[in-house]
Amino acid sequence: MLLDSNLIIYAARPEHGALRDFIAREVPYVSVISKVETLGYHELTGQEKQFLEEFFKAAGVLPVSHSAIAEAIRLRQQRRISLGDALIAGTALSHGVPLATHNTEDFAWVEDLDVVDPLANKS
Repeated sequence: MLLDSNLIIYAARPEHGALRDFIAREVPYVSVISKVETLGYHELTGQEKQFLEEFFKAAGVLPVSHSAIAEAIRLRQQRRISLGDALIAGTALSHGVPLATHNTEDFAWVEDLDVVDPLANKS
């Protein structure tokens, strides 16, 4: 399973203990794109930055591979999708793993991508 950036951000918030439990139980991978998106946010608090740095030290961070790039290009040729989302979806597709996200609508159109929302009915 590949964890989308939005779930990493939610997991940093105290009210999302169930999501942290899900992450601990599933031990998902994350894309290096999510690392850039989350740690690169210019308004991070010190506590959020510390949580994210510790999270990425413990997480299995997947690089952007040639096959993920090819998938991202294919997706962007089909429909308007942000570069970050295309690369994250491309990474999940190239590894054959589901994508865990709270933004399921952003990815619902992607054929062959199994999208799950661990926050469904919990937010």
